[in-house]
Amino acid sequence: MSFPYLTAIIFLPVVGAIVIAVIPGLQDRVIKRIAAIFTFIPLALSIFLFAIFDRSPGAAGVIQFEEKLSWIPAINAHYHLGVDGLSLPLVVLMTILGFLVVLISWKIRLRPREYFAWLLLLETSILGVFSSLDLLLFFVFWEIEVIPMYFLISVWGSGRKAYSAIKYVVYTLFGSALMLAGILSLYFTTGSLNMVELAQTGLAPFTAVIPLAAIFFLLLVGFAVKLPVFPLHTWLPDAHTDAPTAGSVVLAGALIKMGGYGMIRISVSIFPQVAHQYAQLLVIFAVISVLYGAAVTLRQTDLKRLIAYSSISHMGFVLLGVFALSQVSLTGAALQMFSHGLITGLLFAMAGIVMHNTGERDLRQLGGLSRRIPVIAVVFIIAGFGSLGLPTTSGFAAEFITFVGSFASTAVVGLKVYTLLAVVGIVLAAGYILWMVQRVFYGPALEKFNGVKDADNLEKVYMFIFIAVIMLVGIYPAILTDVIRLGIPPLT
Repeated sequence: MSFPYLTAIIFLPVVGAIVIAVIPGLQDRVIKRIAAIFTFIPLALSIFLFAIFDRSPGAAGVIQFEEKLSWIPAINAHYHLGVDGLSLPLVVLMTILGFLVVLISWKIRLRPREYFAWLLLLETSILGVFSSLDLLLFFVFWEIEVIPMYFLISVWGSGRKAYSAIKYVVYTLFGSALMLAGILSLYFTTGSLNMVELAQTGLAPFTAVIPLAAIFFLLLVGFAVKLPVFPLHTWLPDAHTDAPTAGSVVLAGALIKMGGYGMIRISVSIFPQVAHQYAQLLVIFAVISVLYGAAVTLRQTDLKRLIAYSSISHMGFVLLGVFALSQVSLTGAALQMFSHGLITGLLFAMAGIVMHNTGERDLRQLGGLSRRIPVIAVVFIIAGFGSLGLPTTSGFAAEFITFVGSFASTAVVGLKVYTLLAVVGIVLAAGYILWMVQRVFYGPALEKFNGVKDADNLEKVYMFIFIAVIMLVGIYPAILTDVIRLGIPPLT
């Protein structure tokens, strides 16, 4: 048996969490270093797997680095891990963010032992979702994520943190309850929890316990809450606004991608006929999410809330790409998830620095900061340009591929019109991003910010890592698309 790389990647963070939690008397700096070590090693391992991943045409649809052990024989459940071209980039994304949020959290003073333990557990749960090939295991990891995110928001958040944390839990559990009903219905229909087998064999040979469309939507709603899709989105602005900076980075960067991943891995792969049947309805919801998220963003005065609503708009692009149901659009949707994770993660990180250094988050009270904090200003602007899809950034590559694939698709009647409507979201994005940048960094220099400090050396390090990956993918998107295309399910 080969080395269990995926097990190591998934569980090393939680091992670090246990070390931090059980060893008494650890100094704060030691806790942070332990967290950094136990997130850096999974990052290194994921990059290694990405480097040795088989990219040959024969690897299309093939699960690599597979691990499978019997777990609950009575129900044919397995500890089954593996990655393909769809899941591996998301594993890499989460390990990048997992390491960077430790650096972002270096100045945490409130109960650092608990904070970093929860942060590491959160990384393990999300990595487990992206690597699981058994539906029950997938659901277990999906649910575990709720616990650390609840505590991160409710303890280390700000504003209405208790309300936002509870709202997040309620929405998530609502979606999870429907998802569990869908998983159980699928299991009682097929007798299998193996996601790969279900996608390969299809559901035609089985007699469904309830209509296949019902199972499809039970699962889809669970994913739509997490993505989130309008009108199931209202938890997201509150959670983002009141979460600590690292929580917002993980939430925007990786956690909501669980929804998009589930749609491709389960909804489209296992239910291709049902997906085609309801594609038009879901494309309409995608366009609504794009335009609504962008329009509401234009009215925000809170820095973090503005970025939060922009995520709703950008996840609409993902939904559009998924249910345009072409190889190119699905590739674009997967690339958009990776790109948005980095760009919006960086935006939230920069917003956190601005708020920490100025003590202010109201756009109406900010201004002229480019003269005081030029490094932060430049990086913030680069992240903003990535969000609105400026060429050479990953945002441009992801959105362009998504739109090209959607426009050319014949899966939905009138899809060209829907795609053009979604493109309007880019125009609105330019409006709210440029308005945000102008309000924060330009205009008259305010005397109250005279003593504001610019980025320190540690902040410059993680800024550089974010920008380097964003630019690499933007300039050479094939580094990801050549991998992603191998994991896109065949559509019939």
